[in-house]
Amino acid sequence: MLQACRLIIVRRREDGQHEIGTMSDHYEQWERACKEIRSENAALLEQFSTWLSSSGLSTKTVDRHVANVDFFVNEYLLYDDAVRPKDGWHMIDSFLGYWFIRKAMWASPASIRSNAASLKKFYRFLHENGIVDKVTLEAVRETTKTGLPEWLATLARYDDPDIDDPAEVWGL
Repeated sequence: MLQACRLIIVRRREDGQHEIGTMSDHYEQWERACKEIRSENAALLEQFSTWLSSSGLSTKTVDRHVANVDFFVNEYLLYDDAVRPKDGWHMIDSFLGYWFIRKAMWASPASIRSNAASLKKFYRFLHENGIVDKVTLEAVRETTKTGLPEWLATLARYDDPDIDDPAEVWGL
């Protein structure tokens, strides 16, 4: 006789209390949170597009920056957990240094540079609109400045057919 198996999950809430539920409950909560965040992100991306356009950038450049940020906020930040852009700034290094290289078939030195530039502009936009503070903006700038050489080196190792050891690719 087959019996159903239910995975029980215990999570600690922000208030410190524990919450018990099933994997199905957790997935449904995650889906609801992602739907809410995607809706918020749509409005943010529209405002970001307007902000970029007002600075005199071409439509093509604006569209590229918006597409880059859309991939970060609606794919990466919602991949494992439901993270809002204001809370996901610290994930830029793992995004461009690992996830983007593995998941984006179009990953190239130019696309990594482009994404880094787009994310700096996006967090400047968030700062100017009071969504993130100056410390966060400076941390994003520093992350992209110091991370870029390593991200490009990692991409080169990842694309090198002579390297087949993952530890060598990822610098482990």
